[in-house]
Amino acid sequence: MDVVSEEPKYRIRAAHTASTVTVYQAYAPRIGLPAVREGRFPAEWKRDRMTWIKPSFLWMMYRCGWATKQDQETVLAVEITREGFEWALRHACLSHYDAERHADRTQWQQQLRQAPARVQWDPERDLQLRPLPYRSLQLGLAGEAARRYADEWTVSLTDVTPLARRVHAAVREGALDTARALLPAEPPYPAGPELIGHLAG
Repeated sequence: MDVVSEEPKYRIRAAHTASTVTVYQAYAPRIGLPAVREGRFPAEWKRDRMTWIKPSFLWMMYRCGWATKQDQETVLAVEITREGFEWALRHACLSHYDAERHADRTQWQQQLRQAPARVQWDPERDLQLRPLPYRSLQLGLAGEAARRYADEWTVSLTDVTPLARRVHAAVREGALDTARALLPAEPPYPAGPELIGHLAG
């Protein structure tokens, strides 16, 4: 049995330590570069808007086109506290209506308006950015969650744009083993039913 067929449909895979988890975002250089330089998000970073974080490096590459899309040229690895990440998961609502998890659409819409975080599951990507049959987490943060993310949970900010370019170059050259070896390790994150049971759907 191959690795892909063993993957559950919903699982968080992320680089993590005993106290932190790494997520990715892409920004215009005017925001991304000062953030890395200062070690925190600058005042220009809008704390009153929803921001989406992605534990999957390759999904981030799919979203930002290997750091080539306009205003997504700077890719950041954002190391945040596991405490904050798990707080967001516990307080999150699914971004889509699920009849098995919501009493009715009105209840879901009310939860969505009130929740400081929302979860969306999108197909994970391979090195050529093609969809895989299992899904990766996107976590949207708004209101209290966005403010805490920027000002309390963030431990470090690293510019991984050079890494994105190296991986992309290897993929273009057909050196997939080389590209794969460059990828950040993203083992399963220990998120049991108490964290994502209400979100895996």
